Formats: sequence, C-alpha cells, structure tokens
Amino acid sequence: MKMKLFLALSLFSLSAQAQFRQQIRGIVVDQVLQKPMAGATVSIPGTHQSVITDIDGVFRFKEMPVGSYRITITYSGFKEAMLDNIIVNSGKETVLTVQLEALVKTESEVIIKANSKKNKPLNDMSAVSARAFTVEETQRYAAAVNDPLRMAAAFPGVMANDDGNNNIVIRGNSPTGLLWRMEGVDIPSPNHFSQPGLSGGGISILSSQLLSNSDFVTAAFAAEYGNALSGVFDIKLRKGNNEKREYSLQAGVLGLNAAMEGPFSKKYKGSYLINYRYSTLTLLNKIGVLPDDNVTNFQDLSYNIYLPTSKLGTFTLFGFGGLSDQDFNPDKDSSRWEAKSDRYVSRFISNTGMSGLTHSILAGKKLKINSAIGISYTKLGYDEDYTEDDLSLSTSYIDKYNTRKLSFSTTANYKFSNRLHLRAGFINTQIHYKFYRLSSEHEDDPLEEKLNTSGNTSTQQAFAQWQYKPANEVTLNAGLHYLRLSHNNTSSAEPRLSARWNINNRSSIGVGYGLHSQIQTLNVYFAQQQLPNDDVVLPNKNLDLTKSHHYVLSFSYRLAKNMQLKTEVYYQRLFNVPVATHDSSTLSTLNVEYEYVTDPLVNKGKGRNYGAEISLERYLHNNFYLTLSNSVYQSKYTAADGVERNTRFNGNYIVTFITGKDFVNERKSKTIGVNIKTICAGGLRTTPIDLAASRQAGYTVFKEKEAYSFQNPAYFRADLRVSMKWNRKHVTSTLSLDIQNLTNRLNIFNQYYDDEKDKITTMYQTGLIPILNYKIEF
Repeated sequence: MKMKLFLALSLFSLSAQAQFRQQIRGIVVDQVLQKPMAGATVSIPGTHQSVITDIDGVFRFKEMPVGSYRITITYSGFKEAMLDNIIVNSGKETVLTVQLEALVKTESEVIIKANSKKNKPLNDMSAVSARAFTVEETQRYAAAVNDPLRMAAAFPGVMANDDGNNNIVIRGNSPTGLLWRMEGVDIPSPNHFSQPGLSGGGISILSSQLLSNSDFVTAAFAAEYGNALSGVFDIKLRKGNNEKREYSLQAGVLGLNAAMEGPFSKKYKGSYLINYRYSTLTLLNKIGVLPDDNVTNFQDLSYNIYLPTSKLGTFTLFGFGGLSDQDFNPDKDSSRWEAKSDRYVSRFISNTGMSGLTHSILAGKKLKINSAIGISYTKLGYDEDYTEDDLSLSTSYIDKYNTRKLSFSTTANYKFSNRLHLRAGFINTQIHYKFYRLSSEHEDDPLEEKLNTSGNTSTQQAFAQWQYKPANEVTLNAGLHYLRLSHNNTSSAEPRLSARWNINNRSSIGVGYGLHSQIQTLNVYFAQQQLPNDDVVLPNKNLDLTKSHHYVLSFSYRLAKNMQLKTEVYYQRLFNVPVATHDSSTLSTLNVEYEYVTDPLVNKGKGRNYGAEISLERYLHNNFYLTLSNSVYQSKYTAADGVERNTRFNGNYIVTFITGKDFVNERKSKTIGVNIKTICAGGLRTTPIDLAASRQAGYTVFKEKEAYSFQNPAYFRADLRVSMKWNRKHVTSTLSLDIQNLTNRLNIFNQYYDDEKDKITTMYQTGLIPILNYKIEF
C-alpha cells in the first residue's frame, strides 16, 4: 500500500513538473532583396542554444518549452537583430521571418549591437511617423478585438471617430484620408458595413489568423505610397505552416471562426492558410433568439496561398471577401408606432471582395522584381421606404455604389551597394463604376436624382525612391511619386524626403517632408445639378486632386533597456480642397465623416493640421508593458467664405494610457492577462442649431456662420480585457472578455432638431459593450 502511494505521488510530481513543448523555426533574409542568408547564427540567450541557418536561410529549435523567449541573430557584415517576447504556445509552431540590415562599414572596430525597439517599421524607407504593429497587439490591447483600426486608436495622434464603428481620425484628418495596402497591392476598405470613401466600417473583415507584422504610417509617407492624405495601413500576411497541418476554432460575440493551414505535400515548400467567419448575431436570429425587426448579418473569408518554385520565383494567391447587411422593419402592429422613424423600412448592404496574385523573383545578385495583379469588387447600397397609413410603401431614399477594379503593379529593388539602393515601380488601376442616388434635401421635399451614371476610368501611379547611407547610423531617403486620374486628366508630381540619424545607442532624430494628394470619392465627380432650363450638368467633373504638404520632426530617447521616450512635431498644409461654390458657404470635404458630397464643388479650400506628440513606452518585459501618449493639436479649415474655422475633428488634445500584465504559472502552461486602455480627448466639434429657424422649417437648421464653433464635452472611455490561456499537449486554448466603455460613459456624438418633440435631441455614442470569445488552436 505504501509502495502504491509512493508511486502515485511520484507520478503526480513528474506530471506537475512536466512542461509542454513546441518548435521555433524560421528564415533569415537580407532587408533589401529578401534573399535567404545561409550561415547566420541564431541564438536564444539563457538557454545555451544556438544554431546556424542552412543553405535556404532556415533555422529551427525543436522541443522548446512553452513560454517567452529572446532571439538574437548575427551575421558577418550585418547589424545584429534581436527579437523580444517571442511567444511559444503548444498548439501551434512559432514560425519567424527575420530581416538583417547590412552594415555600411565593416571594420573590426565597428560593432553594431541590436536595438530591441519593437515598433521599427518594416519598410526601411519610412523614417518618420511610422511604426510596425504586431498581431499580438491586435489581440492584446483592450477592446482591439483583432482589429487593426481599433488597435491603432491607442497610438499617438489617433482617436476613434465613433465608438460604434472603427473609423479613425489621424492628426485631425477626416477618416476618408487613409490608404489600405495588402502584400503591396492597394485594396478597398477591408471592413464590414463600410460606406463610400471611408476607410473603416463596423467590423474588420481581416482575420488575425492571417495577419503578420505590418506597418502603420501617419505622415510624410515613403514615395511608394500614393492617393492618401492622412495615413497608410501596409498589411502583410502570414504564410501557412508548410510542414504540418494546424487548425484554429473560435466562438464569440463577433462570430464563429474556423481556420486551417498546412503544406500541400511533404516534398513541397508551399502552403495554404484559410479563415472563415460567420456572424453569431445572424445565427441567433435564425434560431429565433433575436427578433426579426432589426437584423445584422455578416460573414467573411480570407486566404493566403504560398507557391514557391525552384527557378521561376515565388507566387502567392491571397484575398478576402466580406458580405454584410442590416435590415430594419417596423413593428407589424402599427398602433405601437410613436414617431415617423418607426414607419421606415430600410436595408443597408456592404459587400467587398478582393483577390491578388503576386510574383517575386531575383534577377541576378542585386535586383529583385515584385509584380502583382489585383481584382476587387465593392457593392454598397442603402434603400429606405416609408410606410403609409394604409401600410403601402413609398420610396424615400435610394443609394447604390458599385465598383470593380483591376490593378497591375510592379516594383524593382536594386541594391547598388550596402550604402545605396533604389526602389521604383508603377501601378495601373482600371475602374468600372455604377452609381445611383435618389434623395431629397429634407424629409418632406420631393425626391431628386442626384446620381445616375456608369462607365470606366483609371488611375496611374509611378514612383522612385533612393536610400543612401553615408554611415551606419545615418539614413537618407529621397523619392518622387506621381498620381493621375484619367477621368479628367488631373495629376500630381510629389517629392518625398526623409532622414534619420541614430546619434548614439540611446537617441535618434528624424525629419521628413512629403507632398501628398488624393482623388475625390469617385462618385463625387458625377454629382448631377439641374439647371433652370431643366438641363442636367456635372459641376464636379473636373475637380482636381486634394493635396497637402507634410512636415515632420521626430526625436526619440531610450531611457532604459525597455523604455523609450518619443516626440514628434508635425505641420500639414492642405490645399486644392473641394468646397461649395457659394461665397457664403462653410462646406468643405475636410469635414466629411460618412456621407459623400453631391453639392457643386470647387478646389478653392484649404486647411491646416499641426501639433506635437509625446509618448512614453515601456516595451513588454517580464510580462508587463505600458504606454502613455499625449497629443496636442489644431485642425483648421477655410471654405469659400474665406474664414478659418475649426474642423469637425479639432478636439485639441488626446491622452491615451494603455497597460497590461500577464500572470504566468510556474510551468508556464497557464497565463492570465489583464489589459487596460483609457482615452481622454477633447470632444468633436459641431455646428450650433438655430432652434427658431428649425421650428419654422420643420427640420434641423444650422447656424452656418458658426460652423463647428461648438465643442462637445470631453470624450472619455476606459476599456478592459481579461484573458486566460491554457497550454496542453499540442493544444492552446484562450478565453477572453473585452469590455468596451467599462464605465458606460455616454459620450456625445451629435445633435439634431426633432420636429415631433419640438426640441433639440442629443445623439450619444455606444455604451458598455462586452465581447466574449473562446479560441482553441491545435
């Protein structure tokens, strides 16, 4: 009996001490040409483990205990690279791609140690106002819920435009000024419930299962980026595991997800990665848990297929597709109708899809060529009917926005030497469009056809940028971007300049300048105007591009090994801004949030955004991270009346605090995470309502001469994320709860005149929203 008890206790003790294990592997490439680097030394400090990359640049560490590791990579003639906080879970292999930067001087006395700065941009020609973000950040930050836009709201100078969606305001710019790019291809907004011209929507289509580390840029973009005024999301996709099949299942408030990845065969290095999501709300509606009067539906598919060849280069096939719609139906019992709004039947649809094929090949030892073909489709629409007393329906609004795009691009990277390299390319995009709008100026006015057109147009972009390094710690970038819209033959040639000097191991300084332009939301060009003689003209047909000069000065100082202080000062001058034609009008497209403009416009407006940002960031170390950022800024515009005013987005300040701590058990098999994000910002601007004039007219009448003179009360929101992760043999499970707006503060969004209640009514942003999710990886 004693022997049995001893054996049982021994087995229990061995089980308690056992650690779950998984493999770390990856590839080391050079930064410019992405060539595999054989012979690099890859080490894991603290474990006494070190390996040498093989002829394909591949390294691997087998049977590593789950936990967090630091990895260093060294190679003669290149700067040492260091990767911090590499997480190893038992459910999936950890697969890495490491880029090494060549040294300009390689004398024996030159020693360049790794800098553990995690947010250094992947694009080596982005010197200022740019940072990389990781998939981990989209998952870790409170209420980010795997969404790059919601995650970015935690960065300096960025704030959410409306808690009910993921549109963001960057340094006082409208949410329309953002460019999305994926695998080097410009793409439509990858968001459900998006609207014409906007960069965001309700929910991201992109799955964190596919995302790899990517870049977010907020000013003075590198020359390869065009057709944007406020920012760039340069998204990179993760390759599927090409050695073993792996799976992921999720169930939560935002949907039911299934992902799979793996090799095509044991003898081929290609792989596939596919993710599908179906709306939980739709499922609950179909089984009768949710009512039928207000239905929100969405589903999406995303994929990345990696197809390397031995002699013809590498091909990838990638894409995403999202279907989303929202229906509202009035109560079938008309006796319950209390207001006109209860009588409306509406349907909103937002479908977006994109597929791309890329090819990359090394042509000799110094040249790499990347080419891509992309096809995208966007179908947006909103139909609204009014229910009469006899229950018949009368059309009150129709809006349809359909586009199909076919783009071809090619980029050449030529490395003259370790000091100098050139990147140049062009993008041609063919566009087919079909637009229609039937609407009225006010509720009881007759319907007018504001848009009714279809046809084809195209855009052409070309760029060239040089990078020169006179010394190991000095980088100079110079380039030119060209953008043309064939519809009216408007174009822009845009110089770009930037420089960075790493003064020493602690401090660096950077400067940047760029001229940037953006075409108008396409249907703005086809807005119709009916003349007194009943002729219909297109007053906006020849609108020019909106343009802006960006100036940036940045300074960063490393206070400690894992703590950095960074400051940026910026000035943006916008010109050629479309404004209303009337000399007394205050309308400017710089204030557009959701609706595209169909009024007659001219390029006579201008604007200014300027401010300073300072952030203190403690990188994740010992399972703890913290960032405190402060932004003070001004956002001004001038319309046709010549008066400079605040823009809608001039909140004047943003203070963001994010922090988190992981509590890991001794075996490192269980992790409890607590993450907090708080945002305090100046309220958005609104135009005061003329109550007397509104009563007389029966609809909202604004005091146009006082446009955006009133500021909403300060915005405050606190978010919380609590998660628990379990590692078991070949399985990782994560249970998480994100709570957006933990204090349930009702931040003011806007106001309007309610003629039925004869008063000014305030619209509020969303209150507390809990988001529960469970994920299992194996």
